[in-house]
Amino acid sequence: MKQRDKLLILTGSLGDGHNKAAQAILEATRFYKPGVEVKVVDFLEWTHPYLHSVGKYCYMQWVKSLPSVYGYLYRKTRDDNTFSHMFKKMKSFSTDRMLELLHEEKPTEVVCTFPGAAAAMSYLKCNGLTTVPTVTIMTDYTDHSYWIHPGTDRYLVGAEHVKQALLRYRIPEQRIVVTGIPIRMPFTREYDRMALRDKHGLHRDMPTVLVMGGGHGLIGKQFKSVLQSDDLAEPVQFVFVCGRNEKLKLQLEEELSGEKTRHHVKVTGFVDHVHELMALSDLIVTKPGGLTISEALALELPMMLYKPIPGQEQANAKYLVGLGAAIEVKNAAELKNQLLAIIANQSLLSNLKNNVKLHQQNQDVLHTLNAIFETRHHFVPLTEGMQLAYANS
Repeated sequence: MKQRDKLLILTGSLGDGHNKAAQAILEATRFYKPGVEVKVVDFLEWTHPYLHSVGKYCYMQWVKSLPSVYGYLYRKTRDDNTFSHMFKKMKSFSTDRMLELLHEEKPTEVVCTFPGAAAAMSYLKCNGLTTVPTVTIMTDYTDHSYWIHPGTDRYLVGAEHVKQALLRYRIPEQRIVVTGIPIRMPFTREYDRMALRDKHGLHRDMPTVLVMGGGHGLIGKQFKSVLQSDDLAEPVQFVFVCGRNEKLKLQLEEELSGEKTRHHVKVTGFVDHVHELMALSDLIVTKPGGLTISEALALELPMMLYKPIPGQEQANAKYLVGLGAAIEVKNAAELKNQLLAIIANQSLLSNLKNNVKLHQQNQDVLHTLNAIFETRHHFVPLTEGMQLAYANS
């Protein structure tokens, strides 16, 4: 009897982007291919059930407290070199746990939205422990050596320049597909902006700025001086999304409520309707994570990118600024000045919006799904040479 198609998606909870991409694939598969079974597994939680929470906390503290060190290591390991080879040789997972997962789930395809999962699958394949077709979805608009592994059958990337970068790693062109970064289907629809403003209790005709990135306290308090400034000639409405950072939410509600500012301020915690808040806004101020900026691009929302972390966030910001779809600000003073300039001069905002439309990627997740399920039919088993390449990498 023919095995039923089953998709195993391996993600990781370092940042939200890997999980968002996994969720987009899960929902789209259920919608477009209901006959396919789908299972999403957190690779870090599965391989380190007792340590993953501690590891996640330490990673976030490291990125927040020592971004320059993180950026240095990111740049040092970005290309295929001795240092990156040494880094990739550090096996950070249990072979037995991975084999147990594959035995339990019996997937017909594996999709990795997290580089550590791609490394683990490559190790198993190159050592002859599995032959399951494996697809890697890169969740930023840049390349990095730790995404690249000889056991990967196909790479799905967000833009043409990422494909060109992968070709320099001598990856065969037929193994790379430009699909755009997968985002959830609600972000790909058209919305009535005024109806959404009514729904969420916002003024119809007031310039609206969405502020996101407060989940880890990275954005929020910087806006106090902006909101209390007399430089804004007309009232503006700000929507703050603080994620699960309850402390920041309470602080903003206290500092920005009532008569403490003449602007209209709405503060929320974690919400499941970010697509609606993006669709009703004129500008978003955010951190340049790969999934967030892909969602904004899909909804034609101009961006102001605040203090990108050295590494993939800086690369994402450089890409968007190069398109003319975003402005990068490096500190609180720049944030205030640029925000005041954009709100005072609508032509600047219009130029950003036109550039977003001009360079908008094809964000239809069905394109990603087709590339995933085509992999099995174009599947070329690993050769002995590829296994040797892995051993020497």
